[in-house]
Formats: sequence, structure tokens, C-alpha cells
Amino acid sequence: MKQTATSSSIEDYVKVIYAYTEWQDKPITSSALATRLGVANSSVSEMVRKLKDQGLVDHQPYSPIHLTERGLALALSMVRRHRLLETYLVRELGYTWDEVHDEAEMLEHAVSEHFIERMSTKLGHPARDPHGDPIPDAQGRITMAPSHRLDELDAGHTGRVSRISDHDPGLLRHLEKLGIGLDTELGILGRLPFVAGFRVRLLDSTHDAGPLTLGDEVAASLWLTSVGTHADCAVQELTGGSLMSRHTAPR
Repeated sequence: MKQTATSSSIEDYVKVIYAYTEWQDKPITSSALATRLGVANSSVSEMVRKLKDQGLVDHQPYSPIHLTERGLALALSMVRRHRLLETYLVRELGYTWDEVHDEAEMLEHAVSEHFIERMSTKLGHPARDPHGDPIPDAQGRITMAPSHRLDELDAGHTGRVSRISDHDPGLLRHLEKLGIGLDTELGILGRLPFVAGFRVRLLDSTHDAGPLTLGDEVAASLWLTSVGTHADCAVQELTGGSLMSRHTAPR
């Protein structure tokens, strides 16, 4: 993915627009973009106009924002940089998974394309980052397993953790204490009656401590790939799915 000269602000905007829709189909609005970036709505409106002028987004007043093919190519390039940097920091420099996001945010604008490709080779061209987010390859191809958010799965469902949102470092530390990480197999026992939260069981733990209670925020931050089937499953379409390519950008 050859990258033309762009400002770090433009790179941040297209990356956030892409990331918002990577794990769900709802497009991003200007207000949601402002919230994600922590800036005023007026600043977003001005930048979106600039992105549209440069052919990076399609946007009409009061409508969601969509990346163009050119915008998607730039976004995937930045996502590749960010996630490879996170992976390198964890694997090679001993960072923990809750420390890497902010470091990668600073580094991704500073390193060269040559550095990124050398780093990818050093890491063995990983397909996902420490949080399970897929890493686009050098041509912008991205592969992700069919996954569903934990809070949308019914009782009796079994799945392996395929992705954990990295929006809150404290949440990552909490999950680590519970013994939940990528590829952890969980059995869904169901939503708790009268209170917020879900009950789950660790199925691949050597020491069964009994059911765990996960709050709604935690449950909404975990994605699972289904394992097997169960009677009256409400999400059969996810069972046994193969890997799929998404968001393929032009070369």
C-alpha cells in the first residue's frame, strides 16, 4: 500500500472512521467521530470537508461518513502500522497489552514504510495484534474470523475469544486477572436476572474457579468465534465459519 504524503491529523481521522465499522456495520456520524477523537463537532465538520475535498470520504450534510476507496487504502495503511507496532512492543520490548496503544499512536506517524515492512518480516508477518484486531497485509488485504460480541450470544453458546477491545487499559488488566485473553474458551451461562451482567465459565482453565460474572461493559468488549453448536442456538450463522477477507483496498 503505497502512501502519499498526508498530515497526521488526516491519518488519524481515516483510521478512526475505519476502526468504527470494522467489527460492526453501523456507519460513523460526525458526532460519534467527535466523541471518538475527543474534539469539538465544529473541528470534525471542518476536517470532514477537507477529507471530502481530498477524495478520502463521501459525506452529505446530516448523513454518516463513508471512506472512499482511496480513503480506505490510507486507513488500512495506518491500521497496519499501528497494529504491527503494538505487536512489536509486546513481543520484542516486553510491553504489556494495556500499555501499547498510546505508544503506537505516537510512533505510527514517525516511522518509514521501509521500517514497517522490516518489522513485519521480523515478526513473521503476524495476522493479528495483541488484542486480536486483524493486521492488514502489505497489499491492504485483511482477514478476520467470523465473530460475535459476547453480550449478543445466548446461554449455552461456547466460543473462543477472538478480539478484545483496547479502548480501556483498566479493562484489559481486569480481564488478565480473570484469566481471559485471546483464544480463551468461554461457555455462556446467560444474563444475570435483575442486574447488569453475564455469567460465563472458563472452559480451558486448569483450575475451575466456578462461574465468572462479567459486567455489561466487559461483555460488550469481548468478541468470540463459535465452537460447536447447542440446542435452539440463536446465532447459528456464526457456527463453524471459515476465515473471511474484508475491506480489500486497491493496490
